[in-house]
Amino acid sequence: MSQREWIEKDFYKELGVSSSASQDEIKKAYRKLARDLHPDANPGDTKAEERFKSVSEAHAVLSDPAKRKEYDETRKLFAGGGYGRGGFTPGAGGGFSQDFNIGDIFGQANAGDGGLGDLLGGLFNRGGTRTASRPRRGADVETETTLGFREAAQGVTVPLRMTSPSPCTTCHGSGAKPGTSPRVCPVCNGNGVISRNQGAFGFSEPCDECRGTGSIIDDPCVDCHGSGIQNRTRTITVRIPPGVSDGQKIRLAGQGEAGLRGAPSGDLYVTVHVSQDKVFGRNGDDLTLVLPVSYSELVLGTTVSVPTLEGRVGVKVPPGTADGRILRVRGRGVPKRGPSGGAGDLLVTVKVAVPQKLDDNAAEALKRYAEAEKTSGFDPRAGWAGA
Repeated sequence: MSQREWIEKDFYKELGVSSSASQDEIKKAYRKLARDLHPDANPGDTKAEERFKSVSEAHAVLSDPAKRKEYDETRKLFAGGGYGRGGFTPGAGGGFSQDFNIGDIFGQANAGDGGLGDLLGGLFNRGGTRTASRPRRGADVETETTLGFREAAQGVTVPLRMTSPSPCTTCHGSGAKPGTSPRVCPVCNGNGVISRNQGAFGFSEPCDECRGTGSIIDDPCVDCHGSGIQNRTRTITVRIPPGVSDGQKIRLAGQGEAGLRGAPSGDLYVTVHVSQDKVFGRNGDDLTLVLPVSYSELVLGTTVSVPTLEGRVGVKVPPGTADGRILRVRGRGVPKRGPSGGAGDLLVTVKVAVPQKLDDNAAEALKRYAEAEKTSGFDPRAGWAGA
């Protein structure tokens, strides 16, 4: 890719979003496109596969706030003709002349890892000199999984089956036929670029001999055709830690797309969705449940067996407990993450279950109780503002 091609590449257009799109909008657009263009959904469709790669490339930049900022600033700089002097000559579309060296702007300022040099793919030099090409790290990959409520609370190991670019199993990512190795490109001496000077400025372009990789493969691997990468379906076993919450992301280092010719792989981010449970709810590290009780149990008191994540426990309902009171069972909630360990609590809300129909004996007994209640002087509306 030439300097002009990179600068004029519109990652926002690739994802179909505006340049002011939020991170959530970018993520939603990528997920939809990745689902529609995935090789599994389009077997044998090379156009869909290429589009899938372009969309993944765009997402890798725009989903990272730091990379997105650098990308936006770079496009704004060149599109606005900000370097009209000193070698930058705005053209019909705000382009640049060939005697302008992009490395003069970004070379030293981003010499460390993670700078704009990484973003540009290591294609450009500075002042006619350049160190050997940095291998291009594979793109990060996102996927999703849905867990049951109790699986998420207690932790679980799940297999994830996915199709993505992975290191070639035949050449182990080198791109060369087993038993052979790539050799240093004699034209660019392994730099991946050819440099020439025009006056005070330098111009760099990818080496045609090695296509910017810095190395030449004389005998390519027959399975990956020299790329070192294959699209393959694999099953990854993922350990979901206890206490994971709905929408949380789990990062698996080095399980993303393979890097070019043996470069490090990207990371895999697994977004966890948690289904609802018929019994339990969750409030942070605390479990919640609603316990149906009778009026007599609240008045007289009782002990009721309730479920937890690890079996059943008895919960004591004190005499005279009010409807809606929350009873706390300590240490029976969701396991806490972090060095402190332990677990949250189980919060039991008691709720009176009113019988819809009573037999004659129960109805008579309730009437006698109501009369006795009045005789004792109890008034449920005593002190009520609406009385």
